[in-house]
Amino acid sequence: MSKGYILVVEDHQLLLEAIQDLLQVNGYEVAMANNGFAALDAIKKRPPDLILSDITMPQMDGYDLYQKVRENPSWVRIPFIFLTARGERTDVLRGKALGVEDYIVKPFDTEDLLVAIESRLGRARAIRQAADVEFEQLKQQILNVLSHELRTPLTYIAGYTDLALEDAGSLSLEELQEFLLGIKRGSDRLTKLVKDMLLVVQIDTGRTAEEFRTYANVRPHLESYVQHIVESFVPAAQAAGITLQYSSTGECPPTRIHEEFLGNALGRIIENAIKFSHGPNKRVTVETRNLPGWIEIAVTDQGVGLAPDAIKNIFKRFQQFDREVMEQQGAGLGMFIAHSLVQLHGGEITVVSEPGQGSTFTVRIPVTSG
Repeated sequence: MSKGYILVVEDHQLLLEAIQDLLQVNGYEVAMANNGFAALDAIKKRPPDLILSDITMPQMDGYDLYQKVRENPSWVRIPFIFLTARGERTDVLRGKALGVEDYIVKPFDTEDLLVAIESRLGRARAIRQAADVEFEQLKQQILNVLSHELRTPLTYIAGYTDLALEDAGSLSLEELQEFLLGIKRGSDRLTKLVKDMLLVVQIDTGRTAEEFRTYANVRPHLESYVQHIVESFVPAAQAAGITLQYSSTGECPPTRIHEEFLGNALGRIIENAIKFSHGPNKRVTVETRNLPGWIEIAVTDQGVGLAPDAIKNIFKRFQQFDREVMEQQGAGLGMFIAHSLVQLHGGEITVVSEPGQGSTFTVRIPVTSG
């Protein structure tokens, strides 16, 4: 059984053949190329497990070959070892700065070469296995969450629509209104899910970062902005029997924000504080505080609280806790989105919580220097 498929790129034919013999004797499958262009053709036909390449070659040198390989997302994980007669520190540093996994200077000891290859292949296998496990876990989370989050609102919509159609002629105005409200609840939930999924895609692709750079502005008096956001959630809090209060320690210094993004993040935190504060006569407080170099916005609830394991994973995507108790959790993207949007501001979110005692989520945004 082959220990791995290696592409050797070397313009010196005798050395190329010698390396081929060495690797084949030691259980590797080998492809050969005598320049960068031939190497790219070989990779297109069959991506190798590792590339061992000379630097000084005609037409396309090793540095250019490396950059061409890394430009292709399908090849970005292929380990790359430079094999060269150059031993100068500047050449070694340039290779490492590019991200090359290893750098072996000719003439080399065969054992050193074999150890370097096995080490890099082992590391690549470990990374690939870890990524596969993580991908499978994420895929399962997506399937579990979305199957519920899609099925529930669709049940609302389909059920109320069928009832309305079956009894259209005998429905009173109040009954028809009830059916329409049920359809709207399902529609709103689906709309929110779609918007959140699209926002996650924009975060992952860098679109939100680009928008932040383009549209963020320096804003004074952040306390009034936060107060406006808090006030928009007062009706929802009152409907849940919860008192929502806002306070500030004073006038905030200027800070650079994207108002839509920061409002989105704060809104999700406040909404969660209300949602998870079960029972009447509970209180949610939002406080803006000035610290040296920072503005803090703390959201404290008297809700169900979080266990240590939940705190550790709270800002990961598709995270839900006690689904059987807390059914209205959404897709588990809210805190991931909030955390990502706050990070765009150069800020952070921290959480302190205790099961049964409530939680405090604290957003920190840097003030504008100069």
